[in-house]
Order: sequence, then C-alpha cells, then structure tokens
Amino acid sequence: VQIVESGGGLVQAGGSLRLSCAVSGITSTITVVGWHRQAPGKQREMVATISIGERTNYADSVKGRFTISRDKAENTVYLQMNSLIPEDTAVYYCEAALITGNYWGQGTQVTVSS
Repeated sequence: VQIVESGGGLVQAGGSLRLSCAVSGITSTITVVGWHRQAPGKQREMVATISIGERTNYADSVKGRFTISRDKAENTVYLQMNSLIPEDTAVYYCEAALITGNYWGQGTQVTVSS
C-alpha cells in the first residue's frame, strides 16, 4: 500500500487549501482513511476521518471549517480546508487503516500566515 499526499503550501489566514491523499495497492480492505497533523513541539492529532461507509468524524478545532471526502473510483481522499488560521500550521499526514494494518504517508506541510 502506498500513500501520497499533496496540496500543502503557504496561505494567508482566512484562505483555503485542499489536500489530496492518493492510496494505491491493495485498497479493497481499507476501512478508514484519516487526516492527522503535527505542529512543531506538539503531538500528532486527528483532524478528520472518513469510513468505508462514508461516516465522517472531525476534531472540534476544525468542525465547520474542514470537510473530508473521498473519490472511490480514484482511491483518493480529500481534505478541504477553509477559513484557515495560523493554528492550523502543521505537517498533515494521511493514514489508511486496512485489515492488515495502518499505513501512513510522508506528510505535506501547511503553513498559515497571519
């Protein structure tokens, strides 16, 4: 299983970014795909997850601003991030949970300037 994230970058506060997580390999056993983030000096935290049944879950800090979605045909999960604030600055990681284990991407940097 390979996971490739893209879409990070530098944006001003109030702006938007869309992250993409492309999952390839044995994807038929995927149960949940999630986005997590880690800011400097802080622990990695869950941002949003989406299950095979399209059930979504969000961290309180991003509810109403971020939206997770998936394109099943492309095996891609997106994270639309609106109304970004400097506190959203972090490396964002995609995680795919399969029956055989959990797989992580290498991360993409998101920097929000004030």
